[in-house]
Amino acid sequence: GNIYWTDHGFNLLEVARLNGSFRYVVISQGLDQPRSVAVHPEKGYLFWTEWGQTPCIGRAHLDGSEKIVLVSLGIAWPNGISIDYEENKLYWCDARTDKIERIDLESGGSREIVLSGSNVDMFSVAVFGAYIYWSDR
Repeated sequence: GNIYWTDHGFNLLEVARLNGSFRYVVISQGLDQPRSVAVHPEKGYLFWTEWGQTPCIGRAHLDGSEKIVLVSLGIAWPNGISIDYEENKLYWCDARTDKIERIDLESGGSREIVLSGSNVDMFSVAVFGAYIYWSDR
């Protein structure tokens, strides 16, 4: 197994084996303050959120190739990200808009607001079965 993480100090997305060996940079170009990562091993996808000058949600293959932006409008501080493997949906929470939203993880379409609060400052989100879990600061 591998573990993926972001280093928003150096704007990198990295991977290593669980024991720390074979560490390498997956994406080093075009990232601006990456925040959170989610991996879909079966489909070979890597998803991440970015704050920066142009907040977005991106997708690439596990080796960093074919990098695309799935969401770039209507987001400000996308924090946590989570995959619903059964429904093929990608969820994220935004600390500025106080929303949890989801999209189709293949097309980036069918965007929906799942939860909208006020002054919640959402930090992370997780999806399991029919349940959504989140934390705030």
